[in-house]
Amino acid sequence: MDWLGKKVLVTGAEGFIGSHLVERLVSLGADVKCFIRYNFKNDWGFIEDFSPEIKDKIKVIASDITDSDAVRHAAKDTEIIFHLAAFIGIPYSYSNPRDVVNTNIIGTLNVLTAAREYNIKMIHTSTSETYGTAKYAPIDENHPLQGQSPYSASKIGADKLAESFYLSFNTPVAIIRPFNTYGPRQSARAVIPTIISQALQSDIIKLGSLTPQRDYTFVNDTVDGFIKVAESDKSIGQVINIGSGTEISIGELAKKIFAILGKDVNIVEDKERVRPDKGEVGRLLADNTKAKELLGWQPETSFEEGLKQTIEYIKNNLDNYKSDIYNQ
Repeated sequence: MDWLGKKVLVTGAEGFIGSHLVERLVSLGADVKCFIRYNFKNDWGFIEDFSPEIKDKIKVIASDITDSDAVRHAAKDTEIIFHLAAFIGIPYSYSNPRDVVNTNIIGTLNVLTAAREYNIKMIHTSTSETYGTAKYAPIDENHPLQGQSPYSASKIGADKLAESFYLSFNTPVAIIRPFNTYGPRQSARAVIPTIISQALQSDIIKLGSLTPQRDYTFVNDTVDGFIKVAESDKSIGQVINIGSGTEISIGELAKKIFAILGKDVNIVEDKERVRPDKGEVGRLLADNTKAKELLGWQPETSFEEGLKQTIEYIKNNLDNYKSDIYNQ
């Protein structure tokens, strides 16, 4: 696909993955509209960190994904939509399930409706959390879906809406299902920045359960997955895992980070960070065979190199991390 001049809309463009995706699209020559959530400070999230050269090449639309008129207006005259806008905090979903459902399901419905009306290819962002704790591993795209948190349930609902628009209306929708993405800009809501930001400032860090197994993919590789899904006609109507195919426990992850930092750090259990027994996803390990065979995608960044880049970013932006509190 020639991205030069391609008219693209990215929802959730101000976020961690979204901002990296926007930068990549601009570098490829795409004409990018960034749909972000309106706030009274007119804060553009991570878009604020872009160079003036990149800011000059994008259009920022500040609104709300639950506003169907705003979404429809933003989608007009667009060729591809990357839909990343969502509430992603699992602990947040425990206390604010209605907010999460409204944004993740109704917001997705609005984007799908616009994509259907204008016949726009839409890449809908799912999550490995929809699988819940692995019933078998590695997890392929046929694995059962399990709503182990209101967040994962909302994403299952959004995924199924996307599927229904493809099957019912032939809307050109592809579903990308990233496993645990990490890298520069990620907030302390996620475990890797939580460990790094605490370890940089203290010899004692607070964590929840250390036994869950996760599959981590560096953000640049995840963005590659988004681009390849958009470029391939074979992706339409498909669900495609984007994951490394390797796993590590939270406890071993912490030790690896401590080793890179060259620090001797003690871990203490923080009960506030321990998720409900039935809600905690115990194991996520991607089967990325489909992505390799259908798209020619595979991760290129080693885990150690990705961690080093993430550590360097957090070191240089430590004031942005509230490491003394539990970030939900």
